[in-house]
Amino acid sequence: MKLAKKIEKVEKILKGKDIVIAFSGGADSTLIAYLAKKVANNILAVTLNNEIMPSNFLNNAKKIADSIGIEHEIIDENFLEIDKFKENNPNRCYLCRSIMYSNIKKLAEEKGFETIVDGTNISDLLEDRPGIMINYENDILSPLVNAGIEKEDVLTYLSENNIEYSQSTTCLATRIKTGQEITVKKINRIKYAEDFIKSLTHSETVRVRDIENTAQIELENIDPLLNKNTLKLVESELKAVNFEKITLDIGTKNHEKKDIVIYKPCKDEANKIMFENELPYNIDIGKTCPNLEKLGKLKCSKKMGVAMLDINGRNVTLFENGKIVARKVKDKEDAQNILIEVLPMIRRII
Repeated sequence: MKLAKKIEKVEKILKGKDIVIAFSGGADSTLIAYLAKKVANNILAVTLNNEIMPSNFLNNAKKIADSIGIEHEIIDENFLEIDKFKENNPNRCYLCRSIMYSNIKKLAEEKGFETIVDGTNISDLLEDRPGIMINYENDILSPLVNAGIEKEDVLTYLSENNIEYSQSTTCLATRIKTGQEITVKKINRIKYAEDFIKSLTHSETVRVRDIENTAQIELENIDPLLNKNTLKLVESELKAVNFEKITLDIGTKNHEKKDIVIYKPCKDEANKIMFENELPYNIDIGKTCPNLEKLGKLKCSKKMGVAMLDINGRNVTLFENGKIVARKVKDKEDAQNILIEVLPMIRRII
């Protein structure tokens, strides 16, 4: 489906509604806000001030909301005062989103808004993001998913329409390895380190991983740091905030498009086209099958961990380990369209 058609589908979903947008000012929520401004009835953009976001996060969100021309409100909720969050268990993302949407739902009810919308896109469903389950549990609307819009589509539309958005919206807790306690000290030194390196390199996207007192630097282009004096300055500044060791990831951090499906030739059936994808999480077959029944003929075995779906003669098999295989499809575009229908129906094991 062409991007213009996908955008029309998003606008149709938003049209005439009174909506609250979970708004970070990042690419996805900015696109939702921009389109909602054109077709929705009433709009309120809500940003959570959780004390674990990059510097200027709130200012940037407000600036972008103002540029679009929508009302913007900030909710204060300090995650660093929540013991369960600080434990940094594997379900941290789920817990974070649960707290965030609990606050947003409360505000929406107080102000009389019936619909909460977020910027989750179809590409997000291919990543290990357990927090997305909160969307399903709380009836959060994700129009970009419903329209089959990928991350690449979002960036293309924003670029073509000269729409400004913030490139630094990922929480600083993601820089700390799961299982390692999240503390005020760690968050503050990560924030300081990233701000310092941004000022040196003029790079919008900088990550400093806090790995057991080692600072691992990741950025789009490492060239501005590749100078003996600059490296010494970085070492001095980061050790001053109690990092013991400084490392530099020499890989570039450019955005790479993730294919929804990958072609896999069928060895035994040369005339059959097969595509597949392997999700980075396990599928809860028992909870997924009732959703798949809406799409076509279905055979499910929770015991075997397999779901077999027939959509107009095209076969899709889902395995508990996250593998999805599409057979009897016309071509890659056909397989991709089928997977776009299937992905939102999947419920993962947390």
